[in-house]
Amino acid sequence: MPQTTKRDDRDIVISVKGLRNSFGDSVVHEGLDLEVRRGEILGVVGGSGTGKSVLMRSIIGLQRPDTGDVTVFGESNIDRDETEAVEIRKRWGVLFQGGALFSTLTVAENVEVPLREFYPDLSPALLAEIASYKVVMTGLPADAAPKFPAELSGGMKKRAGLARALALDPELLFLDEPTAGLDPIGAAAFDSLTQSLQKTLGLTVFLITHDLDTLYAICDRVAVLADKKVIAVGTIDELLALDHPWIEEYFKGPRGRAAVATQERHAAEQASIKAEAR
Repeated sequence: MPQTTKRDDRDIVISVKGLRNSFGDSVVHEGLDLEVRRGEILGVVGGSGTGKSVLMRSIIGLQRPDTGDVTVFGESNIDRDETEAVEIRKRWGVLFQGGALFSTLTVAENVEVPLREFYPDLSPALLAEIASYKVVMTGLPADAAPKFPAELSGGMKKRAGLARALALDPELLFLDEPTAGLDPIGAAAFDSLTQSLQKTLGLTVFLITHDLDTLYAICDRVAVLADKKVIAVGTIDELLALDHPWIEEYFKGPRGRAAVATQERHAAEQASIKAEAR
């Protein structure tokens, strides 16, 4: 797979080596290797059934692989002592597909869930203050905090889920199909929010997506899952230079060309705005 300049091991936030995942007779991953670098937005793509979400669940400890090793922040995350596992989990946040909000809790209460789990001694006033701050940070109006998930639009639910994922001020953020089900304007706004938060907070982002616009707009590198492993990881330009049927069809097909056209149009608009500002 293509690789750019090698970095110090301390810059590797996630390292997956020789991963094998199976469900009965169905093998999802076999000998999967992947490294995620500190401070990057890594897009993860692949066809249906390639195990993108299974990979994420293996990294965060919700799926125990048959074999292989998963290292996060330089520490193995397989069969860890529970106390040590908790300390690592405090350092990441997860936005599951669809938001995965608790329907019987308000937005603010959903954001408070990880805070209550890891810091049970926090006062109600401080919990409410933190939740309010996280809600506004993700672009939701302040009056969204007391609302229940059923009262929110799809895009607002995603942002509420993101607010919860950021509750503990994580260094590492996992996003599973964050723009799925959003209209193009809403998806672009969420991409912009993700990139802004990544830069402002210094986050490392592991982002599963099918959205080509997202890949072109905000991802530093892209990992491609096929043939039960990561077959390539690199910039989009590096991937386009490879000769693999799925990569060719995905990036050079009609939707891929449309994504390129969208980015070119956006770049032209930004250049025009800068020129007028002069």
